[in-house]
Amino acid sequence: MFYLLFVSTCMASLLSALPSYAGNEIYFAKLAEDVTVDSVAVHKADHEMLVFSQGVLLKKYVVQLGPNPVGPKQCFGDGKTPEGHYTIKYLNPKSLFHKSLGISYPNTDDIERAIKLGRSPGGDIMIHGLPNGEEHVSRKRYRNDWTRGCIAVRNEEIDELFEHVKAGIPIVITP
Repeated sequence: MFYLLFVSTCMASLLSALPSYAGNEIYFAKLAEDVTVDSVAVHKADHEMLVFSQGVLLKKYVVQLGPNPVGPKQCFGDGKTPEGHYTIKYLNPKSLFHKSLGISYPNTDDIERAIKLGRSPGGDIMIHGLPNGEEHVSRKRYRNDWTRGCIAVRNEEIDELFEHVKAGIPIVITP
């Protein structure tokens, strides 16, 4: 029930907030220092991640996903980014990908789906920056979906999220 309310609130906030923003400002504005992100929504088809505080849309981020992003993650190694209701499980400042926010994948539905296929659901799904050592690689290198099922943003963006996100907040990933 909480997640349905969360999704409804996110969508209502998104629809009401969009007309007040001109152009792409919502992608480029920095989050205010005193704001706390309390929920996240990722829309895979749009390659967008939206962050909210008390139901108000704060910012959108362009994201890259796994190389096979259509449909929910079925099992380890399928190149898909999960779909469903999760939480931000932890913040990792010493990630292999600059910094990362761990996502609570797999949930019960994910485990059941993988078991039916006789496979492992996998794990270690994160929101993260670029691989360490590749910070200065051309933007073209990371323009397309390239993760193994994670959600990737630029290093400056994961730094910003690190300042405003706490473990335990909900994240909804939709097709």
